[in-house]
Amino acid sequence: MQGLEGRVALITGAGRGIGRAICVAYGQAGVKVAAAARSVDELDEVVSEINAAGGTAEAFVADLSDASVPGQIVAEVAGSLGPIEILVNNAGVGSSADPRPLKDFNDDFWDLTMQVNLNAPYRLTKLVLPPMIDAGFGRVITIASINSRQASLHGAAYAASKHGVLGLMRTAAVETARQGITVNCICPGPVRTLMNDIRIAYDADRLGKALDDHEPGLTPIGGRLEPEDIAPMAVYLASTAGRMITGQAFNVCGGVNMA
Repeated sequence: MQGLEGRVALITGAGRGIGRAICVAYGQAGVKVAAAARSVDELDEVVSEINAAGGTAEAFVADLSDASVPGQIVAEVAGSLGPIEILVNNAGVGSSADPRPLKDFNDDFWDLTMQVNLNAPYRLTKLVLPPMIDAGFGRVITIASINSRQASLHGAAYAASKHGVLGLMRTAAVETARQGITVNCICPGPVRTLMNDIRIAYDADRLGKALDDHEPGLTPIGGRLEPEDIAPMAVYLASTAGRMITGQAFNVCGGVNMA
């Protein structure tokens, strides 16, 4: 894809699921991949896959529930691969870890969700923007959710954090639009990930359905998306082909939300 060869990208939540798929796609496009996540084994696996295919990737262990980590990880990536030119805010906490009605919601889980889903993208984006502005080039891509547009039953923290990150990214977009930087969100529907596996099992049980009967109806197209269905949009938005797109939120959701 045009303009990606040699660019430095930091992808959070890179060990599995959507983050892993984006890392692999970026590696194939010639991007220098900084893969960040909590799990050393998963990071080593994706980095090895990219490097074995002739790409360039390094692993950076990072737990974004710690407010000090964004600063550390940005400095480490810059010191090893160079200034971050593409940031993909993908790491997230889903509702599946502790789904409850709002009246019974766990306050600690609320705080954790906000820290990872909203505060970490805020801090990371704030940190990478100055060198992007100096260079006259930058791409910030945040993996939001269709729940940035609609409610999440028993997932108040998730929906609130994803609505919040959409506003954050649109603000960043309007503030940097004349400086060679684009800021966009991708809003996936139900994607076949470990986090979503738990969520759809919860919903199937809540609805009194067998899981095999529940899953095919999750999207109008039928079934769930795969992580690899999200990666092409992340590649396009990072490329020079997407240079005139900013402040947008693209649904990649199998038709769940047609807005």
